[in-house]
Amino acid sequence: MTATEALRVGIIGTGMIATAHVRAARDTGAIVVGVLGSRPERSAEAAEAWALPAAWASLDDLIEARPDVVHICTPNNTHLDLAKAVTNAGLNIVVEKPVATTVEDARDLAAAVERAGTVATVPYVYRYHPLVREIRARRIAGDLGRVLLVHGSYLQDWLLSAEASTWRIDPEAGGASRAFADIGSHWADLAEFVSGERFTALTASASIAHPTRPIASGPSFSTGVGGKRVATLTEDIAVVTFRTEHGVLANTVLSQVSGGRKNRLWLEVDGSEQSAVFDQEQPDAVWFGSENGASIVRRGEGDVSPDQARLNLTPAGHPQGWPDAFAAFLRDTYAAVRGEKPEGLPTIADGVRSVEIIESFLHASRSGSWTEIAPAAEDAEVAA
Repeated sequence: MTATEALRVGIIGTGMIATAHVRAARDTGAIVVGVLGSRPERSAEAAEAWALPAAWASLDDLIEARPDVVHICTPNNTHLDLAKAVTNAGLNIVVEKPVATTVEDARDLAAAVERAGTVATVPYVYRYHPLVREIRARRIAGDLGRVLLVHGSYLQDWLLSAEASTWRIDPEAGGASRAFADIGSHWADLAEFVSGERFTALTASASIAHPTRPIASGPSFSTGVGGKRVATLTEDIAVVTFRTEHGVLANTVLSQVSGGRKNRLWLEVDGSEQSAVFDQEQPDAVWFGSENGASIVRRGEGDVSPDQARLNLTPAGHPQGWPDAFAAFLRDTYAAVRGEKPEGLPTIADGVRSVEIIESFLHASRSGSWTEIAPAAEDAEVAA
């Protein structure tokens, strides 16, 4: 494969997030060559909707087609088997988070990737907002001083109604955690990435807003499915406090039942010299504050960091958002497939890290005690 040759991409999954993967892959110039759905008819429907040449009837058919990269965009409990099968066939993967529903399975997948020598990335795409990189660059340069506190929230309202449902409420399909695994994992990844602080322990509380919900019969973000109801066994709300390796405290509030909050990921890093704030619903501007006052820095204005400049696609004043961040993540993924080493690319190691934090959250929220998060050295030993 040459440096300019378009990569061939296969998609597993046909839902909302799979649609985002298709769009972002095409934005990079990749060629989406086919789709595999849960049933042959779903493959055919998605192939027609996305104007794809192939609707694969089975995983064997996909593997036989040998796409350069396979995107796995399916319910959480299917990630491990699909990702291992594709990896063992020597194909590169983008696997949705969480990469598995247990730490043991996540490490098993990482070991398979190591043996195969393939590329495996995880779409923690909020890393790819240009102003996220600007805050990070200023923190690395020392502009924020010593990190004193990290805090924020990730709030949504798509499950506010007691009639709303999704496959994610079923622990068999989505795993034992919902709100934390789904959106808290994004917040934790972004907080560590931007602040440079690594979480070593956490304590947490969680709650359920509605004791029952309808059995899921539609896609994510659906409401009013009606019919038979089942007990809600996974959390709608979580409040988590972390401690880092340097003794810094971090805190986040997570909710999928906060009315009017569509996708409000908020991250603040408070340093001894300055504080910095990123709000995902307003991604083209960030707030910096000090004892002498505060200022708003807009994307593309003034003297920007090289990392911001690399990700700026449009002139200042022309908004960039989540789809652009998603495409930037895939550009770096495809660059890695070509043998490059993009800085800040979230890989399978970050996926394992996330599952470790999720498992620690589950333990802490049930026990009410501080819970240690497995150190990176243990990951390396298991994956070796």
